[in-house]
Amino acid sequence: MKPACRQMIDLLAAVSDDQLADPTPCTEYGLGDLVEHIDEVARGFTGIARKDGGEQATAVRGPDLAGGPRADVAKRVQVLGESWDDPEAWRGTTDGPGVELPNELWGKIALTELVVHGWDVAQSIGRDVELPDDTLKACLDHVAEFVPNAPIPELWGDAVQVPPGASRLDRILAITGRNPFR
Repeated sequence: MKPACRQMIDLLAAVSDDQLADPTPCTEYGLGDLVEHIDEVARGFTGIARKDGGEQATAVRGPDLAGGPRADVAKRVQVLGESWDDPEAWRGTTDGPGVELPNELWGKIALTELVVHGWDVAQSIGRDVELPDDTLKACLDHVAEFVPNAPIPELWGDAVQVPPGASRLDRILAITGRNPFR
C-alpha cells in the first residue's frame, strides 16, 4: 500500500491550480473532482483500517483545491498508508457503502483505487507512474479476480483488450476499464 500512497502523494504535489479543470481518463471526474475523490478514498479506507469510522482521518478535513499542492489530501493519503501497515487493519469485516466485505478485501480495493487513480492523475498532468513490481502484482491479482465479479459492477468500465506482452500496469488499467493503449 505504501508505494502506491507515496506515488499518489508525489502526483498530488505536482498538480497545479490551472490543471484542476482538466479532464482525466476517469471520464466521470475532472482533475479537481478526482482529487476530491482521492480525499474521500483516503478518509474512508483509513476509517476501515482503523475501525473508527474515519474520525481520525477527517481531522484535516476537505481538500484545499485552490492552494497549490494538495497538501491536506496528501497528508490523508499518507495516513492511509500508515493505517494499513497495522496487521489488525486486514482482519475482520466492515460494512461499506451498501456491502459488507472482509477487511483484507477492503485493503485490496484501497490499493486498486490508489494505483488506478494514480494513473488517472499522472495521465492528466503528463507524468509517468512508477510502482514496484510487487505492488503491481498484488493489484493485478486482485483486479483480475474481483472486478469481473464485483458486488457493485458499475464502479468500473468495460474491460479493454490487452495486447500480448502488456505490462502489469496496463493489464490492471484494462481490467478496470481504462485504455492505456491510446
